[in-house]
Amino acid sequence: MATAALLTVDPFVCGRTQPSSDRAPLPSVRGGDLADIGTAPQLMAVAALGELRRHADGRPPGAHVFERAAELFAAADLDGESPEDYLRHTAHATGLTRAALRQAIRDLTAELCELPETTAAELPGTGFGEGYETRWVPRGRVFAAVMASNHPVPNVTWAQALYHGYSVVVRPGSRDPFTPLRLLRALLAAGLPAHKAAYLPCSHRTGEFLLSEADRGIVYGGDSAVRRWRGAESVAVRGPGRTKALLDTDPDDTVVAHLALSAAFDGGTRCTNLSAVLTTRPAPDVADRLARHLAALPSVSATDEGATLLVTDRERAERIRGQIAALPAGLTDHSARHDGAGPVVELPDGSCLLRPLVLSADRADHPAVGVELPFPFVVVAPWTEADGTAPLRDSLVLNLLTDREDLLDAAVREPSVRKVTRGTVLPWTAVPGIPHDDNYTQFLLEPKGVVVAG
Repeated sequence: MATAALLTVDPFVCGRTQPSSDRAPLPSVRGGDLADIGTAPQLMAVAALGELRRHADGRPPGAHVFERAAELFAAADLDGESPEDYLRHTAHATGLTRAALRQAIRDLTAELCELPETTAAELPGTGFGEGYETRWVPRGRVFAAVMASNHPVPNVTWAQALYHGYSVVVRPGSRDPFTPLRLLRALLAAGLPAHKAAYLPCSHRTGEFLLSEADRGIVYGGDSAVRRWRGAESVAVRGPGRTKALLDTDPDDTVVAHLALSAAFDGGTRCTNLSAVLTTRPAPDVADRLARHLAALPSVSATDEGATLLVTDRERAERIRGQIAALPAGLTDHSARHDGAGPVVELPDGSCLLRPLVLSADRADHPAVGVELPFPFVVVAPWTEADGTAPLRDSLVLNLLTDREDLLDAAVREPSVRKVTRGTVLPWTAVPGIPHDDNYTQFLLEPKGVVVAG
């Protein structure tokens, strides 16, 4: 069988490809290499930032550009890449299923089209009578985005910066160079001025340089990747989500199915996927029912139409095995009772499937409560009134399955809980204006008063 030719990806600066002599292989989840990536050295990053800043004017391109770009991203051939090519390349690079990627395309394009609505919902009124108004303008000229590879939809965040007038440089995630490049091509084809954006695959060190030199930026990653930027006013930090649920009711089949979907949707790759359940009911019983439900998910390759779970290459699978083995003591494995395959399954196509893992702990402050792994991984632990809100802290989303108004009030008032849902509401449920993690529009923009003589 002939070996498929490697894809070639290079930096793309202000509308032109910038070939780099620094190269890095992009592995396929099925084994071997999928692409040859040109990585930008720091000197190229300095030059790209300088070019962006010279042309940066802070002027928004117009909503029509983003609406048209959404259409093109979803349906057009862009620089020789068809939508089907994009699905295949991204599935083989990230291990995301075709179903997850199709849903991601729908979500990403919807959010692009909703940018005017999102902006209106996140900013207060600006009219104060004739001659008096507030204008919201970019807090700088150049925006840097250091992306992760767990999911395509977060790329909307740098597109939103473009929408508000920033010039943007994007460092793609190491396993997904395809989504931001396709989105940038769609935006340029829709009318975005070429001097507004640069795409720079590069090292983590060069990515940090981009963040430090830009006026505003966003960084995605694990704890170690984002630790440097916590507390930095100019950088929005998107780290592990640690989404939790507080179960204070008897879990019927509907509730168990809700918890299972919250944990396993998109293969457990979203930052909003459930990773811990605190419960007033017997934790081992809840964990057992959840594990039994999740054990029914099929073990098939990412490109299979029935696939729901993430796959990965063997090297990454071994690292994840090591993370599982290093979990603190005092946990009971409930998935092993219902799913004899184990958390890592080697598939015939050379990839490794990451199956759900449900564990129970004997106390709410067990150190595994809050651990997040890049597949459906849930720790169920007991919770009592005496535990208070401490085990619920540091949650991107807290799902309350309770009728108690006092718990809802306490959760909303807890500073480290970023969003609260109640009932069988999936953690990522939102409409324009509902914050994901603080008010992102106001992070990008600042108000300026304008007073005009009558």
